Amino acid sequence: MFKRLKKFWNILGPGVITGASDDDPSGITTYSIAGAQSQYSTLWTSLFTFPLMSAIQEMAARIGLVTGHGLVGLMRIHYPKFLMLSIALLVIVANTINIGADLGGMAAASNLIFNLNPIIYGFIYTFLIIITMIYIPYHTFSRYLKWLTFALFTYVLTAIIVNQNWLEIIFNTIVPKISLEPKYLTLIVAIFGTTISPYLFFWQANEEVEEIEEENKVKKLKRHIVTKHELKNMREDVTLGMFFSNLVMFFIIATTASTLFANNIHTIETADQAARALRPLAGDASSFLFTLGIVGTGLLAIPVLAGSAAYALSEAFGWNEGLNKKFREAKAFYIVIIASTILGFLMNLLNINPFRALFYTAVLYGILSPILILLLLHIANKTSIMGKHTNGPISNILGGLGFLIMSAAVIVLLVI
Repeated sequence: MFKRLKKFWNILGPGVITGASDDDPSGITTYSIAGAQSQYSTLWTSLFTFPLMSAIQEMAARIGLVTGHGLVGLMRIHYPKFLMLSIALLVIVANTINIGADLGGMAAASNLIFNLNPIIYGFIYTFLIIITMIYIPYHTFSRYLKWLTFALFTYVLTAIIVNQNWLEIIFNTIVPKISLEPKYLTLIVAIFGTTISPYLFFWQANEEVEEIEEENKVKKLKRHIVTKHELKNMREDVTLGMFFSNLVMFFIIATTASTLFANNIHTIETADQAARALRPLAGDASSFLFTLGIVGTGLLAIPVLAGSAAYALSEAFGWNEGLNKKFREAKAFYIVIIASTILGFLMNLLNINPFRALFYTAVLYGILSPILILLLLHIANKTSIMGKHTNGPISNILGGLGFLIMSAAVIVLLVI
């Protein structure tokens, strides 16, 4: 039994880490707002986004696994320079804003556990994340990220502790009450924009490359001969990661709907506000677990955000990149990580409204998502790039559906 669990644990990697990082403090804020404002009427989205996320992230992972390149690296070879640089720049700007919002959320949440100036918490987390990413070897760092995924279970425990009407929750998930009101449509767009985030595509592809290089199986610019076993492990990893990501989203919406909405608390702008509001309604334990989840997922998500920004810019300009390299071997790559994390921290010193910051991030991600999904579909269907590992019909259908939905989301966002 122990050997089986150990083998299963060893299979898990980039997919689980990517899925868990999607439930960052910014995502928690969005899901909390959805539950507080619309009760159970957005729960259906967790069933809908799961297959879409799985298909899109599987494409990104397979591209990295087969080609030995990240997405921007492939764009540099096969697509116009203007397109590649525009995408890399948008990713860096959006990720930096997201880092700022996440650091602010973590600091405010930590203040609920131990009363200290949030700026001090923000500085501590910024310093800790930068030092960890620069000085800890990749194989140790990836294990650290994997262990941090357990922070997601705090939301499962919170949902169990809180008094829930599970029959009503299940019914509303299967038979959704969809509205065409602008407020409801905005929530749906926010959920899709938060869940299917472009930075996840970059991180997924690059981490598959990192895993290959860490095992000394491939050198840069050489195609990796992928086995059926590797593809099977990758798909299990990605599917499980996306499943837990959507499961946590489901529990956060259900918990805030059962507590905040039920008690006429509909105005939530940050994740720590949701944790604070839970205390008198669901008890100290629920509030404490919710708060721990914010901090834990933030410590997981910020390295992913900073890392994906660094991968994008480094591949765009052909710089040495990778968390498996030491600082002196990839200085520019690590400088981007340091700069984006520090800029995110400085955002909090300027008292930028986190809710507004999240809105602008959602807009940037919304613009990027359909473009990147289309590029993923194009790359994943080219035999000259993917060899025999091109997309099957299901991947193309789900990827195409993802493209249409995210394109519609951008239109709705601009119209409303």
